[in-house]
Amino acid sequence: MAPQTLLCGRIASPEAPLRCAVLLSGSGSGMEALVRAQRTDRLSHVTTLVISNQSDAYGLERARQLNVHHVVVGHLDDGGQRLSREEHEHRLLAELEAHDIELIVLAGYMRLLSPVMLGRWSGRIVNIHPSLLPNFPGAHAHRDVLASKTQLSGCTVHMVDEGMDTGAVLAQATVPVFHDDTEASLSARVKIEEHRLYPQVLSWIATGRVTLTPNGVLLDGATPPRVC
Repeated sequence: MAPQTLLCGRIASPEAPLRCAVLLSGSGSGMEALVRAQRTDRLSHVTTLVISNQSDAYGLERARQLNVHHVVVGHLDDGGQRLSREEHEHRLLAELEAHDIELIVLAGYMRLLSPVMLGRWSGRIVNIHPSLLPNFPGAHAHRDVLASKTQLSGCTVHMVDEGMDTGAVLAQATVPVFHDDTEASLSARVKIEEHRLYPQVLSWIATGRVTLTPNGVLLDGATPPRVC
């Protein structure tokens, strides 16, 4: 049997939860839903840090209201010069290390990660995307879904690799698409499933149900166990 490696190196518990950092660029509704689920259901993972690359992201205010430590890692240096992608990510890495983070959780983080981050955090970054990947990747999933006239959409939790929404799929949830949907109405329906699915998949990771193998990501509990 191929050797397996736990994503974050240990099996967590509510008493010793997996320490997560949520990276966001916008409103932070997904982050808030995640934090509330973690607290209400006493899950085996906890959000100890919120990072935004945008200083005006409302997600920072949500984090403040939730009493979660939050920082801005922007794209300009102290002199106002734009940082390179790699320089920016070195600053991200410093924050993650300073807060002893074990898993990076992307929630509306509108940047592709470079080899700087992926090399250091390979296998420990997850994302949620508002479509049924591999269909409709990218920043305008709801618009693209509606334009396609498909009758089914949803959300996908996946591992993060160097591509745009191309990492191994861990779980999906579906919603219907109605003939009179707008981007806003479809988004609202998908968000309900996002807010349910993300904490669940993070619990799988925290409790050792998702492992890395030489052949891919193994999801225990599927019938049969599924290699993504």
